[in-house]
Formats: sequence, structure tokens, C-alpha cells
Amino acid sequence: MTWAPLAEADDETQFGGKAVALARAVRAGLPVPPGLALADEFVEAVGSGDQAAEDELTSLPLRFAGGAAVRSSAVGEDSSRASFAGQHKTLLNVEPAGLVEAVRAVWRSLSAEGALAYRRRLGIQERPRMGVVIQQLVPAEVAGVLFTRNPINGCAERLIEAGWGLGEVVVDGRVIPDRYRLSPSGAVIEVTSGRKDVALRPRPGGGILEQPVKAEDVERGCLTDRQLEQLHLLAVDCEAVFGHGQDVEWALSGPVLHLLQVRPLTTIR
Repeated sequence: MTWAPLAEADDETQFGGKAVALARAVRAGLPVPPGLALADEFVEAVGSGDQAAEDELTSLPLRFAGGAAVRSSAVGEDSSRASFAGQHKTLLNVEPAGLVEAVRAVWRSLSAEGALAYRRRLGIQERPRMGVVIQQLVPAEVAGVLFTRNPINGCAERLIEAGWGLGEVVVDGRVIPDRYRLSPSGAVIEVTSGRKDVALRPRPGGGILEQPVKAEDVERGCLTDRQLEQLHLLAVDCEAVFGHGQDVEWALSGPVLHLLQVRPLTTIR
């Protein structure tokens, strides 16, 4: 098998941990953007310049409008043993003409020195293999991360970090995000305003732009009470499917909350 609709990507040894977790989330009815998953051998063929594989990639039935998010899904990634968070490539707002090069870039990130050092540190000896997830890009107005258990001290509370625009601005540490602590029942315990002076937005024609945030919004809270309730309910749903202690990436586009990634918490930060 070279690829599968995301809901059917249930073999971690072919599609990688991220794809399998998203497939499980789709089947459970969680709000995952539509997409598909590429098997590791297919990704390797594309990365190695196999013309037949490239032709098949460009003919895939990507049934969504706008740009795509092309995400790593290495075998062993996003497991309870190792998250590989930040070690492998993600490319956002990829147009059809750039899909082959985007998949190649994700495949090459397997050999990035940081990823190899991470493997050595964990004692992972298996040959690195890369699946890929291709999803509709969510043009987020607000996005970030949600920990269903506090990763700093292990407390049984939700910790949410949020910023304006696409979530990579939070994940990559480009801003000081707003931080919200919620009780297990969803009650707000603490709100800490961040300094969100830049936002990442889709660039017309592909790629992303870093844009300055209006002065009045830099320290203004970017989540409403209703949105915090939505995130709490998403945490409840994720734990019902995956168990306690999940690290979730999410995005809000208009009133709709999207689940972008879900992985087990591997360590207390």
C-alpha cells in the first residue's frame, strides 16, 4: 500500500505514529481536518526521486480546497516512548505544485542531525522510516497546544497555550503565548497574558508569512470563555479515546475547533 485515506491509516509500521493517532481520532468522531497518509516506502521512493512515485503523488485525490499541511509521521514518532516533537519537518500551505518537494523535505528531515541525536539519546537502533500526513490547512485565527495534564508539575489540570494565527508560532517559541490553567471540570484556575507580537498566516500562492500583531492585541487574551469551554471538551474527548495525559495541537477557524495532532505526554517539562 502506498497511501490511504486518513481514517484508514491504522498500521503504525507503515504510516507512523502521528498518522495512526489521527486515524483513530477521525474514527472516534473528533474534529480532525480531512486528509490522507503516505506509507513510509512510498515516501522514501518520492524522496529518492522515483518518477513513478512522484507521478502517483501528484495524482492523489486531495479533495479539499486551498493549501495543505504536510506533516511528518515517522515510525515510532508520537509514541509513549518518544514524541520527536520539533525534530522532523512540517510544511504549511503547500500548493499542489509544491507537494513533491514538500514530501521530500519531510523525508530528508529524518537525517537531520537533531533527529539523529534524539534517536541516539533514546537508544533507538531501528532504521529511521518516515510516513507523511497530508491534510487541509486550517487558516487559524487562534491556535496552540493543550495539555490534558499539566506537563510542568504533573497536576491533574488542563494547561492551554495560545497565540494568534497558525499554531507554529506557539510550538516554535516565536512568541510568549497566553497561558490558561483549567480544572479537570473545566473551571478557569488562572489566566496569564502573554506577549504575542507576531502571527503566522497563509501566504497567497503558498507558504506562510510572519506578520506583526496590532499593538492592542499583543497582550490581549486571544481565547474567550466559550473557546476555553470548547478546548476543555476536546480534552475530555481526547482522554476518552487515548487515555489520560495527552499533548494536543489545535486551531480555531471562526467558531470551529480543529484537532491537528494528539500524542501522549512523554515527560514532565
